[in-house]
Amino acid sequence: GASYLSLLAARRGFRASAVDLLAIRQPYVHPNLSLLQGDFVSLTPPGSGYSLVINCSVVEHIGLTRYGDGAAPNGDLEAMAHLLAAMRPGGTMLLTIPVGRDAVLAPYHRIYGPERLPRLLQGYDCVLAEFWVKDSENRWTLAPEESALATEASATYYALGCFVLRKPDAKKAAGSC
Repeated sequence: GASYLSLLAARRGFRASAVDLLAIRQPYVHPNLSLLQGDFVSLTPPGSGYSLVINCSVVEHIGLTRYGDGAAPNGDLEAMAHLLAAMRPGGTMLLTIPVGRDAVLAPYHRIYGPERLPRLLQGYDCVLAEFWVKDSENRWTLAPEESALATEASATYYALGCFVLRKPDAKKAAGSC
């Protein structure tokens, strides 16, 4: 809810809904954009499901109580399964998450590594996966998956995984990255 990504989607012709547990106060209005306070798991998706989900710096927090949600050790996995069910076949998710060695840094976020990352992406077709690490001047640089997933993370330092995911149609099984 607090980012400009929903506005960008609305300006590109999507009917967009920004959802946040906290009150949303945006300095802009757009006819294709609605701001909703609440838990997205309780929302009913549009008739045929979402065609685009922007999941940027969200799922890694779910279930760690930082933003007033309840404690749920697998809240992130449950949220991704809920989003998959709420998407239309062929729908797209843009996902960014902290990656490195698997860790839970409660109440801040999870770090997705070789063990939890495949579980998080389960059921989705992975169209694109990119991994980024910080260089010596604190700039994000493209990196091989292996080095990003080997990053020793903290609450403020981690590598970044960027994914384009699709909900497969019912006729084929999901693929992995």
